[in-house]
Amino acid sequence: QVQLVESGGGLVQPGGSLRLSCAASERTFSMHAMGWFRQAPGKKREFVAAITWTSGRPYYTDSVKGRFTISRDNAENTMYLQMNSLKPEDAAVYYCAVAPRSDYLRALWEEAMYDSWGQGTEVTVSS
Repeated sequence: QVQLVESGGGLVQPGGSLRLSCAASERTFSMHAMGWFRQAPGKKREFVAAITWTSGRPYYTDSVKGRFTISRDNAENTMYLQMNSLKPEDAAVYYCAVAPRSDYLRALWEEAMYDSWGQGTEVTVSS
């Protein structure tokens, strides 16, 4: 499994922006996609966004479309999540994860696609 480290979380006011990073421990590795999930207190972990590694095709949950942008730097084995127009409901611990393989029976919003997880970075949205 790949070791992942998230960074960039913090306190931001509603309407503000944050840029999250997820760095992989291995300089080079094969993967199908990387994704972001989040978990707010008392709630289940939910899918936020994902990106296929070779083509860079992005996927977003409906609640963040138009506000969040996922990207990746293949050479640095790093994934980013640019979060704009943040809302209080975006507050959560954000986790990055690696989906090692494609699967015709699963979608990238399903946690079962991912086998490596970071420790999370906390995002607080408050005035």
